[in-house]
Amino acid sequence: MNNSRLNNIIGHLKRSRSATIGTIIITLLVLAAIFAPILAPYDPIETNVDDRLMKPCIEHPLGTDHLGRDVYSRLLYGARISLTIGIVVVSISALIGIILGVYSGFYGGLIDSTIMRLVDAFLTFPSVFLAIVIAGVLQPGITSVIIALIVVGWTKYARVGRGSVLSLKEKEFVESAISLGVNDRYIMFRHIFPNIITPIIIVATLGMADAILSSASLSFLGFGPQPPAPEWGAMLNAGRPFMQTDPYLMIFPGLAIMILVLGFNLLGDGLRDILDPKKEIIE
Repeated sequence: MNNSRLNNIIGHLKRSRSATIGTIIITLLVLAAIFAPILAPYDPIETNVDDRLMKPCIEHPLGTDHLGRDVYSRLLYGARISLTIGIVVVSISALIGIILGVYSGFYGGLIDSTIMRLVDAFLTFPSVFLAIVIAGVLQPGITSVIIALIVVGWTKYARVGRGSVLSLKEKEFVESAISLGVNDRYIMFRHIFPNIITPIIIVATLGMADAILSSASLSFLGFGPQPPAPEWGAMLNAGRPFMQTDPYLMIFPGLAIMILVLGFNLLGDGLRDILDPKKEIIE
């Protein structure tokens, strides 16, 4: 991706309302996570039974939970956990999927058939169900959630990578490199990979939203970070017994998850519109 093309894409991003809104939401939440120790007025895991179940007030803007912990402070620190899980899951899933997809599309034959049958085998099971099974087998915690989501998440990157490579293999610059006897790995990762990064970026952006939502779901079911960790899904689960009397205990973590997922979805949709191969900006 040359500089002029990159500048063109950035210009379109600035003019895309959904991409702009998504970027603003993500930026604000990332900054909130980074500066949580400064922004949080209380320790997120310190209990104070004298202040338990306080309604939102000046002292506690979002109230306190059943153990007297400040909900606002826990949400700020919870953003760190959700973003960390999303980044790690997407990074490792994309790495595994891209490598397998590129090899599959480039070599074809038995390698392609084997890798694609493996992808089909994983896609046979509903991703959430498979993630629950894997997380249930492992010890509950962040590591279990990350492993479970990587296992179910790499397949989409493999399919996108393979499809892109199959179309690029017919291009003259690839055929010329092959005819000149250039090393296969050099061709794959020097000539092909830079040209498939566009769809991968789109999939990864939307994958962040999926990973964050899935990790919250697993934590809600008890497979994620264990108490007293301030994880949004676990906070939702902890607020269930008080849904009738203190609904804010579920409303605020639910809103946090919704807003962060919405931010990545908006950015992903904006990128998909801008980076559409049929659009002039990438021709």
